[in-house]
This record gives sequence, structure tokens and C-alpha cells, in this order.
Amino acid sequence: MKAGLEVHQQLSTGKLFCSCPSELSEEVRGSFARKLRAASGESRAVDAAAALAASRRLVYRYETGPYDCLVEMDEEPPHPINPDALDTALTIALLLGAHPLDEIVVMRKIVVDGSNTSGFQRTALVAVDGHLEVRGKRFSIPTICLEEDAARRISERPGEIVYRLDRLGIPLIEVSTGPEISEGREGREVAEEIGALLRATHAVRRGIGTIREDVNVSIEGGHRIEIKGVQELRKIQQYIDSEVERQRLLLSVRDALRGQGARPPDHAPVELSDLFETVATGPLSAGARKGGVVLGLALPGFAGRLKSPEGTEERLGRELADQARSVGLRGLLHSDELPGHGVEASHVARVRETLELAPLDAFVLVTDRDRARLELALGRVAVRAAAALEGIPGETRDPLPDGRTRFSRPLPGGDRMYPETDIPPIAVTPELLARLAGSLPERPGALRARLAAEYGLPPEVAGQIVGGALAETFESLAKRGRPPALVARLLTQDLPSIPSPSERSEPFEPSVELLDALLRGPEEGRFAKEGMPAVLAALAAGAPSLEAALARAGLSGLSDAELDAIVQRVVRENAGLIAERGEAAFSPLMGDVMHEVRGRRDGKVIAEALRRALAPAQPSA
Repeated sequence: MKAGLEVHQQLSTGKLFCSCPSELSEEVRGSFARKLRAASGESRAVDAAAALAASRRLVYRYETGPYDCLVEMDEEPPHPINPDALDTALTIALLLGAHPLDEIVVMRKIVVDGSNTSGFQRTALVAVDGHLEVRGKRFSIPTICLEEDAARRISERPGEIVYRLDRLGIPLIEVSTGPEISEGREGREVAEEIGALLRATHAVRRGIGTIREDVNVSIEGGHRIEIKGVQELRKIQQYIDSEVERQRLLLSVRDALRGQGARPPDHAPVELSDLFETVATGPLSAGARKGGVVLGLALPGFAGRLKSPEGTEERLGRELADQARSVGLRGLLHSDELPGHGVEASHVARVRETLELAPLDAFVLVTDRDRARLELALGRVAVRAAAALEGIPGETRDPLPDGRTRFSRPLPGGDRMYPETDIPPIAVTPELLARLAGSLPERPGALRARLAAEYGLPPEVAGQIVGGALAETFESLAKRGRPPALVARLLTQDLPSIPSPSERSEPFEPSVELLDALLRGPEEGRFAKEGMPAVLAALAAGAPSLEAALARAGLSGLSDAELDAIVQRVVRENAGLIAERGEAAFSPLMGDVMHEVRGRRDGKVIAEALRRALAPAQPSA
């Protein structure tokens, strides 16, 4: 197995080719619609992925908000490239030991899936031939690019996809590794290290969707598969391992198909609508079809090979159905899952008779009111079935929540690239590189080692702080006198566990001053360390101050006298237990007091108050 990554990180520097901020908004101020067509690239050929997207003949509607301008609408030429974004990309190149180009040329990459109003994405190669070390192994970084992010997909309905323009044009740094990753765990670790390096620049956006990974995987006998847009680092290992299993399954299916004499489909689709007039339920019933036709395609020698083998969810039938979905159908039915879905054995027999199938032949069925769409879908099914006899076709796949993937489009190639004519080449001068080299951030590996040594942190905790771009905040609080272990717990455990309100897309990021005040609370006896998560939750929910958060969390206003009164009452109510168990009664009584106090006072203070109350209550020897 070989795998490589393309890590895409949004920057907070403002958009790449205009003056708009790198911010998202739920406010919609207007909209407009466009249709896009596939055009040829510099090689004069049409890219296969662009051709597939254009074949769907969709309308794309774009919602505009407060952070959009004419550049995003493709009504104005791009402005000069954002210098802060370029500096950040070059800084990453230097950190990775890469060689920046003397001159950066912006290219247009044809994209007609609606994610860009212009029909292309602007991208620029910044540096080449870098490297990264993880656990003592060296990974090559062939390219580092700077490009603009796509529009944000909002919804889809028949014939139309809705995008929002706020994300379009946000700068993305793309860091690509060579195909040297040999297992899923290693892929996750490499992605984490690249992410830590990017966050070290302090110029990146934070939150869900601000960093995305494309994972390229192949095994011996197969082709490169690109899993596009993985957003959860922890799932990279799962996607790699699942893709390896899928490819192994497809190679075994290939061998089985060859063994039973399977051939590529060699006949045109046949209309079978009349055969299903009596079907009462399911996708082929008259009610579900609503006047649509049913077409069938014979797959010679494919019988029994379209369903899932025992112990797996992957199957060739799903691969064929994904091709039908790619042109707008909801899927297809294949003979290995029939009778079923409202189709009875008598219907299956009539289909096999009409298509003149042999015992080892299979078939697929599709239905829609648009016959041209059906013929396009079955054309793609036929191509995919033929590819199954060769093994694994190279393609781009979308990640699914359960760790599996689904076909998205063919792998794009060089046919989609051509130069951007509105932006002149950008010189990268020795003076610029010298300026950036003089202010490089501390590399993650060195920073982890220093934090562990200077502050006595366990290596894994130092790694969490560096990986989360929390080092600056950690050191600021530690240098103010806050205990390093308590600061580390606050940043790596308490803060990440606070749920963000659903209406807020940005993460909860309290200031250093607020965190310092929060950490001083237990030291000053205002509340216990155990109450810190409740206070944080109140602040994240909108409490305007620490005092308000304490009140909302029910942790304010417990004086020493009030604590003593609670302890005395608990002791009186448990006089029998104390008489029976003596000093052994301390633990259950401590639990009762802690439950009632609920984090308002530190556990050590509560224990001292309880021991004072117990001293005269316990029987003497």
C-alpha cells in the first residue's frame, strides 16, 4: 500500500484576490444564478472530471452576504495577490526545507461543479522539494501551493445546487506529501505534524472545515484513488484502511469475473417499462416512476459478483450505482439483489428472457423521466463494469461519515490547467526570503521538547499543546504564575470539552486575560478546580463576565461560614454513622459535602472543614 496527503489549510489573512475578510456569514443579502460549461485547457483537451460535471446540466445559484464583492461574483478582475497570504505560504516552504520558485505564476484550474462562479479555481505553485520528519522517518514534500478556496455548498434540489460566496476566495495553503505513507496510522500522524506546522504561523483560520485533507491511496495491482475533503484528522487512518480493504475486494472480484468468463457490456440499453406495469411497490412501481421509463443493461458473466461478499459492506453493485448517481439518478437495481424492492421472481425471469441472458449473466435497471439521463447513466455503468475486469479505475471519491467512501468523479488531470491572464507573474526576491527566514516560528518538534523540559509536562501533553496551537497561550499563563499542570489541563481537556452553541460556527476562544482570571479563582478560594468546566460552559454560552459565569454555574457566594454550616449539618445528620464507623466515616461524609457544595470550594478546604467538625463528634478512645 502507498498513500500520500494533500493538506489544505485556510488562512486568516483576508481573501486571496480581493480585500474581503476571511470570514463566513449566515446573512444572505441577495442571489444570482449561472450555468457552467466545460472548456478545454492549455492542451486543448477537455478534462474528464469537468466533462462529467457539465453533463449534469445543473443551474448553480449563489447567495451573497456582507463579505462578498464583485471579484467573488466574477464581475471584476482579481486584485493583486494578498501579500500576507504569500508570506505565510513562503514561511511554510522555508519551515519544510523546500525551495521557493524565483517567480510564481498563477494558473486557472477548470472547475465546473458550481463551486466557483468563474468556472475555474486560481492556484499557484510556490515551492518544491521539501521534507518532513515524523517518528524518525523522512517524508518528501514535492509541492507547496497557494490557491483560493471554493464557494460553500448550502443545499441541492432537482436541477439546482445552492452555494454561498463567503468562503470563495479564502486563501488555502496546500502541502502535498510523496506516496511514502505505508499505513493508516502513519497517515494520521503525518497530517497532524503538517497541521501543527501550519498553526505555528498564527495566520490560519480555526474551526470545523478550515483544514481539509485529500488522501491518495493505491495498492499493488490498483490505481491511485483520491479521497477528497477529509475534515477529521482522527478519521484519516480509518479512510486509508477502508480504502485498502475496498481495493483488495475489487481485485478479488476482478479475478472471480475473469474466472467465470465475464465480458464488457456489448449491447445497447433496452427499454423494459412494459415488464414492470404490475409492480405495486418499490422504485420501479408506476407510482414511483411517475411516467418515467425503465431501461436495462446486460452484464455478461457478472452474475453473483455484484453483491457484498460475506463480512464486508463493499460491493461492485454499489460502484455501479455510484456511476448512476453521478449524473443525477438516485441509483439503480441489479440482478443480485432481485427479487426484492417490489420486483418479483416473475419480473426477473421476464427481464432475463427479454435481454437474452445466460445463467452467469447479470443485469442492471434504472428509471427516470429523462431518457437521455438514463442513457448517460448506463453508458457510465458500462464503462465502470468494463473497468472492473481490469481492476480498480483511478477516481476521486467522497468521504462518508462511517469511514467508507463514494465515487465522486474521474481523477482530474493536466487538461484542466491554463495560465491566469489577469495576474502578472510574482517575483520572489532574495530580500523577501531573507526577511521571512529571520522570523521563522519555532518548529513543532523543538517546541514540544522545550515545553516538556521547561515546564515539566508529559511529552503527550506537550504534543497536545503544540498540535492545538496553544503554546503561546500556555506560556503566557505559566509566566503569569499559574501552575503549568493546571494550565495544561485547562487548555487540553477542559476547553475542548465545552460544546459550542449550534448557532455559532466559530470556536469558543477566550482571551488570555479571561483564562488567567479563571485560573486564579481556585487560588483565591472563589470556587474549586472541579468547577472550572462549569464556568467555562457558562462563558461559552454567553456569560458576559467571570462573575456572571460563576453565578450562572451556581458557584458563587459560598463563604467560610456558609461552608462550616453545611459541614456541621451533614455531621449532625450522620451522627449514627460516625458513632458506628469512627474515622472511616470521613470518606462518605466528604462525598455528601462535595455533592452539595458542587465545586464552589476547593476539595482541600472542604476536607479541612470536615475534619474540624468531626474532631469533637468522634468518640474518644
